[in-house]
Amino acid sequence: MTSRLKTAAAAMLLAATALTSSGASAVPLKNSTPAPEFGGIDKWLNSEPLSIGQLRGKVVLVDFWTYTCINCINTLPYVKDWNQKYKDQGLVVIGVHTPEYPFERNTDNVKTAIKRFNITYPVAQDNRYATWSAYNNQYWPAFYLIDKKGQVVYSHFGEGEYDKTEAQIRALLAQKE
Repeated sequence: MTSRLKTAAAAMLLAATALTSSGASAVPLKNSTPAPEFGGIDKWLNSEPLSIGQLRGKVVLVDFWTYTCINCINTLPYVKDWNQKYKDQGLVVIGVHTPEYPFERNTDNVKTAIKRFNITYPVAQDNRYATWSAYNNQYWPAFYLIDKKGQVVYSHFGEGEYDKTEAQIRALLAQKE
């Protein structure tokens, strides 16, 4: 599974590089891959621990972020809006806080940021980069959309193209299981 995810991620990255010069990229995957579990999470905030299996039947937006990244901060209004707009239709937003700097590993600092940014959706604190690595992620911010069957079907790296991401959310919510 890891090699398939790496291959898909590499293909997405190459396609994204060819399609955009803005530094942001949104790529629907031609070949979906099973979503990795939320492994090695140090602490869950705003929620009890969640698993991909528990979320079957839901559309899941996994948002890799860190609280001092300006690009991550700039995406938060969109992520929070999607959460509010679509949570009653079956969208589950999971923020995966993966620290860039040592002080970002402190749970109290993450809790303070969650409060400051008024984040109400679940946040998984991924201090050891276990979930980050399972997704072969390399960027802050990064969005991964998981369909109702538990497959990663879309990714977006960086800021921008919010309309494309929202269109993918709506399309996935409209799909039958």
